[in-house]
Amino acid sequence: MSHRSLVQELVTDIEGYRPMNNVSQFSPWARQLFNWVVTISSVILCLMVLPARLPGMELLGIAWSLKRTAWQGGLAGLLLGLIQDGMTSSHPTHVLSLAIVGILTARIQKQRYIQEDFISVALIVFGMAVVGETVTAIQYSFQGDRTLAEIWTDHQRIALSSAILSSLWAPVLYYPLNRWWERLSAVEQS
Repeated sequence: MSHRSLVQELVTDIEGYRPMNNVSQFSPWARQLFNWVVTISSVILCLMVLPARLPGMELLGIAWSLKRTAWQGGLAGLLLGLIQDGMTSSHPTHVLSLAIVGILTARIQKQRYIQEDFISVALIVFGMAVVGETVTAIQYSFQGDRTLAEIWTDHQRIALSSAILSSLWAPVLYYPLNRWWERLSAVEQS
């Protein structure tokens, strides 16, 4: 399939211009490519917001792991942690906390135990943001440049505010991605 025919398939049909509203009209190759573009675009969007140093941007390893295997969640956390370390300070590393959060989030098997609603997604994100901040605090304690009392006092404040803000941001990112993945899955099964 040529580049031009792929573009035609995505944008037009014989009768003239019409936007593609149905994912099933894409070829399997185009659906997979578009899925990667949507997922990577969501990562890039979060990474672009990251330099603003807004608290609550801990979604990087969580939102993509809710419906994935533990291996996929861990790999996503590892890669996103490396990217985040490249954009910010790598001491302590974000790789460890995001990989752990990705694995734990995937292991919850949300689709089996928890309803698909705003509250359950927010609770998962809240809990995993606390786990991520705790892993970061443990790394700070190994560095030894501050007392444990200072680290854990800061940890409580940072973990709570990060968890609250992350759980509020979760639906903004997760629900559009989840809807896209469900549409894609339905097309693949038919």
